[in-house]
This record gives sequence, structure tokens and C-alpha cells, in this order.
Amino acid sequence: MDYKIMRMLCMFDLPVETEEERRAYRIFRKNLMQEGFVMMQYSVYVRVCPSREYANRLENRIKKFIPREGNVRLLCVTEKQYSDMKLLVGSPSIAETVLGTERLIIL
Repeated sequence: MDYKIMRMLCMFDLPVETEEERRAYRIFRKNLMQEGFVMMQYSVYVRVCPSREYANRLENRIKKFIPREGNVRLLCVTEKQYSDMKLLVGSPSIAETVLGTERLIIL
């Protein structure tokens, strides 16, 4: 079993023109946060996964609440690959900074 810590990025572009679409967007975003994702930037959320197996189970849970319309992508990268990311403009969100590689933060 692989216990290598990874990051799962969820990137999405969802329609928000009608009230129904906006509601689907809000529900999707709320469910992502309940799964432990934090916003990295608009429509890009990230969370730590302790293993590839866990990431696969998480993907299956996400599939259960994705909206019918739009575009949702998941990308898993190793902690090393994630740490090599270059931030060219701006700064990391507070949630990103606080989270680090921990899965549970108690404030």
C-alpha cells in the first residue's frame, strides 16, 4: 500500500447563469469544503491526501456530487511536485498557509 502524501487539486468551471446553476455551484463548493478542500484561488481547490488509495476513494465521493453541467477536473501531484509550484504574482491564501501538509487543523 502506498502511503506517500499527495495533493489533490480540484479545478472547475461551472455555469452560474440561472438560479438552478448557481444553486448547483454553491452545493458543489460546499461539498468540496466538507471533504476538506481549501480554496487555492477562484475555482481551484486543494487538499492533502495521505495515499493514492485515499485519493481514489475521495474521487469516487466527489463524483457523487458533481453538477450535471460544467467542467470539473481532478489532478493528484506528489508533495514534492506541489512544493515546486511557482507563485508568480500574489501570495498563498491564508487557508493554504495554515493547512500545510496537515489533514486536521483545530483553530
